[in-house]
Order: sequence, then C-alpha cells, then structure tokens
Amino acid sequence: MAGVASTLAKKRALAAGFGTNANASKYLNQDFESLRSECLSRGSLFTDSTFPAEPASLGFNELGPRSSKTRGVQWKRPGELVSRPEFIVGGASRTDICQGGLGDCWLLAAIASLTLNEDVMARVVPAGQGFGRGEYAGIFHFQFWQFGEWVDVVVDDRLPTKDGELLFVHSAEGSEFWSALLEKAYAKVNGCYEALSGGSTTEGFEDFTGGIAENYDLKKAPSNMFQIIGKALASGALLGCSIDITSQADSEAITNQKLVKGHAYSLTGAIEVNYRGRKEKLVRVRNPWGTVEWTGAWSDNSSEWNSVDVSERDNVKADDGEFWMSFSDFTRHYHRLELCTLTPDTLTTDDVKHWSVSNYDGAWRKGSTAGGCRNNPYTFWMNPQFKIKLEEEDDDPGDDEVGCSFVVGLIQKNRRRMRKAGEDMHTIGFAIYEVPEQFHGQREVHLDKNYFLSHAQTARSETFINLREVSTRFKLPPGEYLIVPSTFEANLNGDFCLRVFSEKQAETLPCDDPVKAELEDDTVPEGEVDAGFRGLFTKLAGDDMEISASELRSIFNKIVAKRTDIKTDGFSLDTARIMVNLMDDSGNGKLGLGEFATLWKKIQKYLSIYKSNDMDGSGCMSTPEMRMALNKAGFSLNNTLHQVLAARYGEADMTIDFDNFVACVMRLEMMFKVFKKLDMDDTGFIELDFFQWLSFSMI
Repeated sequence: MAGVASTLAKKRALAAGFGTNANASKYLNQDFESLRSECLSRGSLFTDSTFPAEPASLGFNELGPRSSKTRGVQWKRPGELVSRPEFIVGGASRTDICQGGLGDCWLLAAIASLTLNEDVMARVVPAGQGFGRGEYAGIFHFQFWQFGEWVDVVVDDRLPTKDGELLFVHSAEGSEFWSALLEKAYAKVNGCYEALSGGSTTEGFEDFTGGIAENYDLKKAPSNMFQIIGKALASGALLGCSIDITSQADSEAITNQKLVKGHAYSLTGAIEVNYRGRKEKLVRVRNPWGTVEWTGAWSDNSSEWNSVDVSERDNVKADDGEFWMSFSDFTRHYHRLELCTLTPDTLTTDDVKHWSVSNYDGAWRKGSTAGGCRNNPYTFWMNPQFKIKLEEEDDDPGDDEVGCSFVVGLIQKNRRRMRKAGEDMHTIGFAIYEVPEQFHGQREVHLDKNYFLSHAQTARSETFINLREVSTRFKLPPGEYLIVPSTFEANLNGDFCLRVFSEKQAETLPCDDPVKAELEDDTVPEGEVDAGFRGLFTKLAGDDMEISASELRSIFNKIVAKRTDIKTDGFSLDTARIMVNLMDDSGNGKLGLGEFATLWKKIQKYLSIYKSNDMDGSGCMSTPEMRMALNKAGFSLNNTLHQVLAARYGEADMTIDFDNFVACVMRLEMMFKVFKKLDMDDTGFIELDFFQWLSFSMI
C-alpha cells in the first residue's frame, strides 16, 4: 500500500513540474539553501545523516568494512587536508579529474567531457557554492538526471582519505575539490562508492545531460555514419571518440601521426568540401589536452587545404587542440564513437534542431508483467507495451531511403543501488512490432498471446545485454509500431524507463487495457429459490435463518474439502467477510436466503471459470492463467492492477488456489460496485473526505 502511494505521489509531483531541468526534485527531501542557511546561522558545519561518514558509505565487498582497502580510512573535510581549499580553480578542466582507488574511470571520462560543455557543466555543478566566507558551511550540492527526472543531491564535505590523501577522485591542483565532491554526490545517489565500480561512459553522459546515448563500433559502422554524425551535431549532441588499446602499456601512447591511444577525444564538426572535382567528407576532432594534434591529411597547414576554395577554408579554421581529418582516415584510425543526443530542455540555443523526446516509467513484476523475451512465448505478451506513431519522414534530400529516424533507449533503474543486496544488472532488450490495422489510433489495447505467436517482430534492440541501458537507432516507414521491453528471462522483478527520441514529432504512449468491469446481475430473488435449496439453507442457517461470516467460512470449507480437482488451503475468515460485505444488502453483517442463493450462484460461476483456466489440470492457476480468468469473469484490468493482484493473492511459486481466486474476484466486484454507486454521473471520478476514505478503505 505504501509503495502504491509513493508511486502515485511521485507521478503527481512530476506532473506538477518537479524533476524537470528547470526545477530539480530535492533528493531525499534535502533543500540545499535552507540547510546551508541553518548551518551558517548556527555557526556549525553540515553533517549528512543520509550518507554518513561510515564504512557502509564506502562499500560492501572490496570496499566493505572488513576489507584491507578500507583499513585506516579517515573522513576529513578539505580544510583538514589543505590550508586554503577551493571549489574550482581557474575554471573546470580535464586535469581536475585524477582517478583514485576506485574502478570508475567510465565516470571520470564522462566528467572530463562535462568540462568541455559550459552549459552542461553549469547544470550539474550549480554556481554559488564554495569555501569563501559567508558561503561555506560544509555543504555542497550537485544535480543529476536519474531515470526521467532531475534531482538535486546534497552532500557534506567529509571525504574518505588514507594517509592524508584523498582515497578516490582528486584534482591535479591539490587544493581543488569540486570533482571529489561531485563523485561523492554520485556515490550517494547510487548507494555507496563501490557501487560506481565498472560502467560505461555513456551512463555518465546521460546522468549529466538527460540525453540518450548510443555506442558505435567504427569498424562495423552503418553506411550512413557520416550522415548520423552530421545530424547529431546539428541537434546539439555530445560526441566522443577513442582509439582502442591492446595492452595497458598502450594507454595514452602517441602514434606516428600524433593520435593518442586509449584517450577520450571530442568530435566537434563534420562538413563536405569540394576537393579536386569531388566532395570530400571531413570531421573535426578535439584533443582535450589542447595540444598533440593529428599530422596526417587535412591536418592544420597540410597541403590538401591548398586545393580547397578560400570560401570553404573559412569554415575549417581550427582552434588549438582541434584538427580536421578525412572521414575515411577517421574510421580507419578510431575505433569507438559515443553519441549523446540532448533533450530539448537541456539545449540553451535555438541554433540547433531539437529532437522530440518521450519518457515513460514501467515495471516488470514476477507473475504479472515480467514475461521475459520472445523465447518465452506463453508469457512474452504480459510485458508492458508502448505504441509509437511515426508520421513525418526525415528531411534527407540526398537519401533515397524513405523513413522516420528514432532512437529507443531502455534503462533498468536503481540496479547499482541494489548491489549491496547481491543484485546486479538484468539482461534486457526490446522488440518492435507493427500494430495491426484494426488497432490503429487506439491506446487502450494490450495485444495478447495469440498475436505474438502469429506475428514476427519488425525490429529489435541490437542485443540483449546486462548493461544499465540498451539503445538502438532505427529508420522505419511511417506507421504505428509497438515496443515491448523485457528482461531476457521471465519472472524477474525490475523497474525501467523507456525513452524514444525522434528526429520529427512522434507520438509515444503506453498501451494498456482499459480498467472496466462488465458484471452480470446474478441476483436471485427469494421467491425464485427452489424448495431443495430452501431446505439446505434452513439446515445451514439455524434458528435465526441467517448466515454469518464465520458460519459461511465453515460451510464453504466443508464443501471444498471434499473436492480433489481444486487446490485450496481453505477460505479465510477475511474472505468470508468480503463475501458477506458484497452480498449483504440489509447491512446487518449476515446473509439471508436470497443473498446466500445469489452468492452460491456466483461461487458456481467462479468455480467453472477457475477450472477452465487451469490448463494443466494441476488444481490451481498460474498468474498468467489468472489474468485470463479475470477477463472471463468480466474484468478488464491494466498492468498496474495485475501487478498488485499477483503480489497480494499469488503464492511464492506464482500459483493461485481457489480460495484466493474467489477472494480476489469478490473484492474486485465490491470495489467496482462501491465506486459505481458513488459515481452516479459516470464521470470516472469520486470525491471522498478523510472519514469516508477511511470507511471505504477498511471494508
């Protein structure tokens, strides 16, 4: 119940504008300005109880309390390490980031790229904080994108040290601490420092920009790679490239033509120039060192420029550290390209083409919405489904291929935080299908098992992989498509965020069944009860001619105990009370003849549905079978409700016995009927005061 309320509260906060680029949510409800003001007024330094200076904040295994690596660690404030600490010295640069004793080079490479973009840097590292008089109170804050929302993260400045030196990231400028404090804030969001070990630079790219990242192996680059680069630059994307190393000795080794191996470069331009009667594709690359540049063809002052018209040369003047090279040389020498397309709210200029972006949260839950990949044909359909409508084709005059470009990114949420509990990344991916024509324009439809058994996928993620995110670029003809995200194996719990970035406007919506109930009127008037049933009721009811909840429980348990075709551990008193509450029109808490006859008719109907959906004759239903059984009972429910019901009424082995099925159906029927009685105008909304809410929630 608390989890459902928390999810609802978060959705409402996002709808109200919290968590946006311009209005970050306060992580753990900590407000930097008010906390700093309190400390300044008291004359004390802030201590963060939510991420304490204790072994648990360091890690759980290699950096755990018993590890030799953490023996002798002391948490110290910058003022205890140097006489005059500073937040940033002379502007942020790549030399501010030196790796410590933690395998988070992926994060540090992303931070280095962050320093190349002033707008993005100012977003992640807010101004107005430092060690100066009147502003320093031992508290700092940073802003990160986390699975669809921006969060403002507060930390104190107690940093882990060993032998008087910072244990993790540090600046080459010994008195500068912004990078160490940023790393601490990121560790807090992910649970501890050790959770940051191992990852992809694109993960950091995304958490610093809110963009969507793609990785390309330039040795297997698509034929339109140059076009992709050009469009990415035109949309304000961040691009990085690197040359692979074959051994540690190769790291930052310089080639004969002055390219640095294992080094993160930025790609900053792409043009075509007229060269000796043909078009030559060129790319501009930047070495963040500001020195050591390519000396081959098209480098600064190379002879190739002499054959280029002066008007085109004006476009290719390079700043120090930047150089041009032919696209063919680029793909020959470089191995990897990382591309991060930014969201419209991150871009601060109108000079670039903004991509359209859609973002949706979802969940895989064992027994209800965790259907696994297509290798699980009987449960795959249970996964969440999302529909994308592509209408406008790309603006590509030189491209004969008709289609709409878009990138799908599937992120699994909070898995780093779960490493402490022995969890790690799931293997995830997604499939894309064409939406059947009869469902075009419809949102309230969840395609069933039969559709997926008889239709092939149109496209899919490049792979299923155990990374935080799987992202793939597609170009498909205009139309409506269904995206089905999943884990590789079925019945794995997890939360995810699905994002779709499209060059043109594209509509993306969750696709789910409507919530409604078509319930038959099973009422049996007392006058229509036959003599045989009257006689049975008289024996069961006793002198008062009414049946209480405890009597009803005893009656039903005697009946089901004689049956061998259904599994049940007996009806609980709670279930019996639900049945009485549903059927008791008089309000005295007991069932009369007509009410009992009506209930008996319902139980017979539910028994028939139960047995027809027990496909393997085991005497109980699986949770997928229960989903179909509820549909036959007249209930159309969405994924969220199926998740709640599977968790509440399912056993640990994802089976539902008869008494739990009856309890579930009876409670559903009662909730629908109560709502309908209050919603007399059929608006889909009701209003309750606090007392009424308590009264109904306790039914």
